[in-house]
Parts: sequence; structure tokens; C-alpha cells
Amino acid sequence: MTDTDTDTTQTKRRILITGATGGIGLLLADRLRDDYEVVQHGRTPRNDEQERVLQRADLEDLDEVLPLMQGVDTVLHLAGSASPESDWDDVLAANIVGYRNVLEAARQAGVRRVVYASSNHAMGMYDRLEQWPVYPHQLPRPDSLYGVSKVFGETLGRFYHDEHGLDVIALRIGWMSEDPFEADEDVLHAMWLSEDDCEQVFRRAIEAEVRFGLYYAISDNPNRRWDLTNTMLELGYRPQDSWTERTDEPEDVVEGGAPVRDDWPLNS
Repeated sequence: MTDTDTDTTQTKRRILITGATGGIGLLLADRLRDDYEVVQHGRTPRNDEQERVLQRADLEDLDEVLPLMQGVDTVLHLAGSASPESDWDDVLAANIVGYRNVLEAARQAGVRRVVYASSNHAMGMYDRLEQWPVYPHQLPRPDSLYGVSKVFGETLGRFYHDEHGLDVIALRIGWMSEDPFEADEDVLHAMWLSEDDCEQVFRRAIEAEVRFGLYYAISDNPNRRWDLTNTMLELGYRPQDSWTERTDEPEDVVEGGAPVRDDWPLNS
């Protein structure tokens, strides 16, 4: 083995994916493995590989989280209660206490960066009330207790960056699905995030020079109402996909954006 080969091995970033058994976690664990040393965390293994390698630490227990951080450069924090219909007990334990423990363990271990899976629901009341466009710098306006927990997580990340110097990149993820037509609502089509674009935006969040920020993560959908400017300028993200490319039907253009049902985001 040459010195160059040794150096390459030593500089490969070690990436911890919490919630690696969810849809985005499974995608990233598979697609990042060639370029990063990936550590997978979760509760219930979803494939044969995870039966062998999955780390099952309880994120609500800081003492269990600390060992996950050994040698880690970047945490992709995807774990937590993921439904906008989650109740308070669910989001308190999984999304607030659990994320605080991830940040604290990362700080104690000297982790460089945490990429936080936030959500469009942190700003979802703008969508329910059809008050578009929505920009990252606007005041948070969650549409559910789940959305509230994501706003809390963004603010907690801001504190850990300002107080402790930890890099925190929060991605306000729209709706990732292999098939944008799993749902027939215009607002979900507008916030669709393809698998390829999801991979790209997380790669950019890992590698970008910016050290803190809130960024929308959606595909290049013509009817989107959420600003991607800072995602493109600061992270270098260039979305490649659009839901309109997956159908022969033309987009039904509605000036100002198609209406959103009054009970959004229930059953979304």
C-alpha cells in the first residue's frame, strides 16, 4: 500500500446516520457508502446489512448516544417522530430530548458538523393559509406540534453553533418519494424531493463551507412556493428533477398557487 492510499483511507469522513431505517436514511446509507464511512443507527433493521451493523442506541439517553460519536465527522440526524399528526409526548421525547442529546454528544466528542432533517412543517401555516412565497428568513410558523418540534430543533442547533462552534445545517425537507404521484395534492407535488436530489442536497450539506444555515430542500418543481436561493448559493445545490417530468399531463397553472385544504397537514 502506498502512502497516498493510506492518506486517502485516513481522510474518508465518518458519517453517522441516525434514523437510518427510515426512507431517507436507507437511501443515504446506500448511496453514500462509496465516498464515506457510514455508521447506521436505528431501532428495527430493514435489511440484512442492518441486521449486522445497525447501532441501536436510545437517543433519549445521553449515555447511550455518546459512544455513537466515536470518530464521527458528520452526523446526519434523521431520527425522530416523523408524522405531522404526532402528539406532544412523541415529539417531546423523540424530536426534542433526542435531538438535544445528539447535539450534546456531538459537542462532547468534537464532531465537526450536524446536518439536521428539519421539515416544511416548520413553516407549514404559511401553506395552510396560502401565504406564498415562503423564504427561509421569515419567522417560523409551524402547522402542527411536529412542526413546532422542528422549529425548536432549528433554534437548538443555532444555540449549539453560536455557543459551542458546532456546524449545524438544517434542511427543511419537502416530501421525498420515488413516485411524486403517490399523492394527488398540488402542494405535495410542489414540495416533492426526488431521490437523486435528496442525495445531492445531503452531500452538499456535508461538504459545503458554510457553517450554519436554514435551507429548503425540494426539487426543481415549477409550482414550488419555497425559496431555494440560499440552498443553491450557499450549499451549491442544483436540483435536477421535477414532478412534471414524470407525467405526460401538462401542469395545471394556478396563479398564486393552487388552494390548500383547510385541514392541512392532516393525512398528508
